[in-house]
Amino acid sequence: MKITEEKGKIILEDLHDFNPVHTFMCGQCFRWDEADGGFIGIAHGRAVLVKQTENGNVEIYNTTKKDFNDIWCDYFDFNTDYGAIKNTLSSDDSLKKAIKFGGGIRILNQEPFECLISFIISTQNSIPRIKRIITKMSELFGEKIEFNGKTYYAFPTCETLAQLTESDLAPLKAGYRAEYILDASKKLKNGEVDLNSLFDADIQSARKELLKIKGVGPKVADCVLLFSLKKHGAFPIDVWIGRIMRSLYLGENATMKEILKFSSEKFSDYAGFAQQYLFYYARENKLIG
Repeated sequence: MKITEEKGKIILEDLHDFNPVHTFMCGQCFRWDEADGGFIGIAHGRAVLVKQTENGNVEIYNTTKKDFNDIWCDYFDFNTDYGAIKNTLSSDDSLKKAIKFGGGIRILNQEPFECLISFIISTQNSIPRIKRIITKMSELFGEKIEFNGKTYYAFPTCETLAQLTESDLAPLKAGYRAEYILDASKKLKNGEVDLNSLFDADIQSARKELLKIKGVGPKVADCVLLFSLKKHGAFPIDVWIGRIMRSLYLGENATMKEILKFSSEKFSDYAGFAQQYLFYYARENKLIG
């Protein structure tokens, strides 16, 4: 991959296995929106525009080469060899089709606190409503960001949210999730749960810690493990991925526990990648409701 800095943007040449549409539309993150011929996203207190040109180059606006090396290269998981991962997973016929369809997915390494709160909000919720709640929360409690003549807002800090009450969160219209947002923020602020320590923990121990937080069940925990803590063996199972796995592999009577065991044994450390390819393929092709 060749990196060039030019007038407020960087240009990435010879970058393989990355497609912004696949990556930003596969349900792993809620802060990217189509705009200005690409996708504008908010992360790490910054707003950036990502475009893929006709010749395959990727342009990231409102950043520098230093910020790319310090932040975005890891955020977009550009140091991981997705070609090797896809070659391994493609030995399975169902996955081979899914990978051919959504082979530009990369798993974003999101900030753990934002990822945790976002997936707490996602519980029994639609993507448009999840995005509205997160946007409103950021507008009310996050720092202002100016980019291209528009105003955006960073995700609020744990310290800020921990000081709030449920009535403070009422404008979000998050319902019962407001209690969970506050519980998570307070547990992290007082050190009862230390997200950063989970990077070095094994997946079972990390999952157990996350389950201490109200509103965090196995699916939310595994989303946080996969999308922010680099636990690629995590396999988030919701009703949709459950249907996919039953349809493709296990039959209609398979339990969530059986699906988790099967995915761990079949896909091992690549389970999270398999989950993303399968989910995106099935959803975009209307194979699930």
